[in-house]
Amino acid sequence: MKKTVLAMMLVVAVAAVAQTAAPAQPAPQQSPAPSTSAPASGSSQTATPSTAAQPTTPPGTTPQQGAAPTAAPQKKEIKDPAEYNAYVGAVQQTDPAAKVSGLEAFLTQYPNSVMKEDALGFLMAAYQQTGNQAKMLETSQKVLSANPCNIRALALVAYTKQAAGVAGQNAQQNFSEAGQAGEKGLQCLQTTAKPADTPDADWEKLKTQTSNIFNGAAGLAAFNAKDFGKAIQYLRPAVEADPTNLLNVYDLALAYLSSGPAEKDVDGLYFIARAASLAQGAGKDQISKFGRSRYVKYHGSEDGWTNLLAQAASTPLPPADFAITQYVPPTPAQQAADLIKSKKVEEMSFAEWQLILSEGTPEDTEKVWTVLKGKPLQMVAHVITIESTSKLQLAGSQDDIDAKRADIDLTMTAGIPAAKMPKMDTDFQFEGTPESYVPKPFMMTMDKGALLVKAAPKKPAAVHKKPAAAH
Repeated sequence: MKKTVLAMMLVVAVAAVAQTAAPAQPAPQQSPAPSTSAPASGSSQTATPSTAAQPTTPPGTTPQQGAAPTAAPQKKEIKDPAEYNAYVGAVQQTDPAAKVSGLEAFLTQYPNSVMKEDALGFLMAAYQQTGNQAKMLETSQKVLSANPCNIRALALVAYTKQAAGVAGQNAQQNFSEAGQAGEKGLQCLQTTAKPADTPDADWEKLKTQTSNIFNGAAGLAAFNAKDFGKAIQYLRPAVEADPTNLLNVYDLALAYLSSGPAEKDVDGLYFIARAASLAQGAGKDQISKFGRSRYVKYHGSEDGWTNLLAQAASTPLPPADFAITQYVPPTPAQQAADLIKSKKVEEMSFAEWQLILSEGTPEDTEKVWTVLKGKPLQMVAHVITIESTSKLQLAGSQDDIDAKRADIDLTMTAGIPAAKMPKMDTDFQFEGTPESYVPKPFMMTMDKGALLVKAAPKKPAAVHKKPAAAH
């Protein structure tokens, strides 16, 4: 479910980012002079489809204000008219295939052009438009070689590698590379200045979109590396920026639920309910079933789960006062008290007697011991140690059987004949009379032991443990 549905989401997002973040195209130079200047389309410059063909700063004019004061980009100039015409002619092609051809030719003819990074940026977008993902990624690496902080190239690498990882294609490497691009992109967003020819609104739009991409890629990479704290660090702001992104919401929920401390389960349960509200089809059922099981484990019952689903569907993020009461299992003493109230002593299993005699109040232990002491009991227990033909160490509760720990010290009335002597680590049917016990570690002493002529009754089902039967 995760690989199929979320991989489709990623592919759509990659296309959207590539198109939205495409550099603005320069207007043709009407009469280029030997020292004309070409506008810096910039690795980070953006334009929507309606503004993609608008002219940028004409040669010889002052760039518009708005770039970051500490790192304002310098205007790029192409001094060779032929180079200028080749560049403008390539980037103004409206057919993606023609643009690819023109830009490849320009980069081959002018490999050291001042507009190399810009040309590579246009080429990367053109390859994306033609659906050639391999060449798009190859070109994005060339862009990053020219400028390691090219925001658009980093975003495309982060998203495309993440999509491949989700689809199961060389997942470990692709997730790692997506995470590296994501973390690098977040760093670059802090230091990269707005290109001089980029409108403020376009720059802010690019920063918002790419920061969400970078956080998502870095968070998912951390999650797959089982670094859940780091995953939460990146995925939480990604979800806050876009709470409709199922991929990020789902992985944030899993990161919270896998992080260890129980207090994080509350946020995890909210986001898994949110993911269930966003998912469709079989994926919705699977996420809901998983979320319900984790809710019951935390809360102790399904009470409130339906309300949580409704709340998460209408409220994308958990409110500041959001809380879920955590189920606290009863203490052994409480379990003992509940047993006394709900069952007759004669109907209890050996494990339940053990629980009450070792954990109950003096009043409760007295109620049980009064019934058991001096009364012959027919039992099935497990042989732990054979000390002699008349003395055996047995385990009567399933917990002690599993631990190979004795909880019954049985003395037979007479030695057991060799032909009837039980073997070690097998069940043994006998009759014995309780005479005393030690609460912790629990040991009940029985004497007057005898072999049973007929089989002991079947073992009853235990409430708190899986005990051997007792009568």
